[in-house]
Amino acid sequence: MAKFLIEANYTAEGLHGLRKDKASGRREAAGAAARGLGGKLESFHYCFGERDVIAIVEMPDNVAMTALALAVCGSGTVRARTTPLLTVEEVDQALSKKPDYRAPGT
Repeated sequence: MAKFLIEANYTAEGLHGLRKDKASGRREAAGAAARGLGGKLESFHYCFGERDVIAIVEMPDNVAMTALALAVCGSGTVRARTTPLLTVEEVDQALSKKPDYRAPGT
């Protein structure tokens, strides 16, 4: 399964919902949504500063992650950025491949 980093901010409407549902309720809702698509909420943290929430989810594939992101952002209560996370082994595999590439001007 693939892992993804989700960085999210609540809209004003989303903050009203957070007050109603509590932080633990939003964590449970996020976990249930991931499980419903065959995934798992690995971690869920509130923070202050540039982001309101940081979460790591494990999802079966990009399609499942896209479905989750569309549902969350489509609610209009959350703005989120999703970043695929690579394992060390995946990066080692990528480093072992030698693409035939010529840089501009060389």
